This record gives sequence, C-alpha cells and structure tokens, in this order.
Amino acid sequence: MTDAFTRDWQAWHDRREAALQEPHGWLSLTALHWPGDEPEGLDGLPGLWSAEGAKLTVTAEAAEGLAIDGESVDGTAVVTAPAWIDHGDRRLEIALRGGRAAVRVRDPQAPTRTGFTGVPAYAIDPAWVVPARFTPEPDTLTVGSVRPGLEQPLRITGSVAFDLAGEPRRLTAADGGDGRLWLLFRDATNGDTTAGFRQLTTDAPAADGAVALDFNRALNMPCAFTDHGTCPLPPPGNALDVPVTAGELAPR
Repeated sequence: MTDAFTRDWQAWHDRREAALQEPHGWLSLTALHWPGDEPEGLDGLPGLWSAEGAKLTVTAEAAEGLAIDGESVDGTAVVTAPAWIDHGDRRLEIALRGGRAAVRVRDPQAPTRTGFTGVPAYAIDPAWVVPARFTPEPDTLTVGSVRPGLEQPLRITGSVAFDLAGEPRRLTAADGGDGRLWLLFRDATNGDTTAGFRQLTTDAPAADGAVALDFNRALNMPCAFTDHGTCPLPPPGNALDVPVTAGELAPR
C-alpha cells in the first residue's frame, strides 16, 4: 500500500505537470522579443511594435487579429506591462524585465508543449525533508538572470539555516507569496543530473521561525524547459557543495 507521504507527493507532482501543460503555460513559449524605441516588425507577429520603459505601443489593422481585453486593435494601442495581447490561439505576454517591456509569445502548439512527456524526478525520500530555522532579514537584492545583461530585483525576506551532510548551511530566502519562502539554489548535481539551478518554495515559517525544506519538491525553473525564459539567478552564496539527490531532474 502506498504511504501518505508518497501519495501527497504524487498528487503534487501531477498538479505540477498539469500546470506546465496548460495551453499558455511555461511549455508554450516560442519567442521573446525586445521592441526598440522606434516602431518595428517582430518576427512572426503582425503590426509594428515599440517600447519605452514599461509602456508598449503596437499599431495594427483589425484584420491582423490582435486583441486587447477582447477588443480588436485597429490603429495604435498602448499597454503597460504586465499585460496580455491575444492573437488567435496565441497569447502575447507583455512582461517587464530590467525596466523594459518585452513581448513573449505563448503558443499552445509549441513543440515543447505538444511533445511534453513529463518531468523526471529522483525517487522520493522522507530523509530529504530537512528542518530549518528562518531568520527575517528584509532586503531587496539585484541578481543576474539567464539572459546576459539582464538584471532583476529579488524581494528578500531573510535566510534559512539548516544542517545538511553533517554541516551547517544557510540559504537566502526570497518572497514566495502568502508568507512562504522561495529558495533559488545550486547544488553539486547541477549540469549532471539536474539543470543549472533549481527552486524550492516552503510553507510559511512558524512563529518561532521553524520551517521544513522538502527537497523532494525542488523544481526546475522555467528556463530549464525553454530558451525564452528570463529566470533570475540564485543569490550569491546560495550554492550547496553537496549533491541534493531529490526533486526534479533535468528535463528530457
């Protein structure tokens, strides 16, 4: 009989894969464009596009099929990132990265989505549920990203201290929403069995700072599945010199 720990993990993993497979989820990315200051065409998209800071301007005819909030673009329209523009079955994500508006194409027919066969993972092991202690240290940290020259801010909430492989460890924690902690980390499996780095979101720490790090739920970042991601890099120091043989493996 399957134990409760395994059943809970499997249900969580099934939800994870279902989210990836959503029509406009992370597996649907097919392009990332950075419009310039002057109107220009973007490969595979109708209209003329330009951007200034967070504001994106697009000029198109109604027959070209662009729509914002259900209204056809017929002439010139301006949106402020984050926003969405529809083009048939595709959704154009207007994202704000490094203070600039970018256009990211999400297409349900992307090969990364239609060819998806699941995310491989290490065999689950309760021993990889590690007790930790959270210390609040609010800050804003600027980190690099997987795209050269692009920096992104991380809202830091503090750090977690724990023991792993007989040694004390510490990771910087970012805001995971609703009081949860978001850990971006590297470990000794990266580039071998796992992607370049991974992420882990915890429950909200208890009042005394106690929190569990369940590395069985360590996830690949979106950039592990697509060339069109803008994933922030782990904060300096968030590198474990031991292999974390738990969580998701590098995508096939």
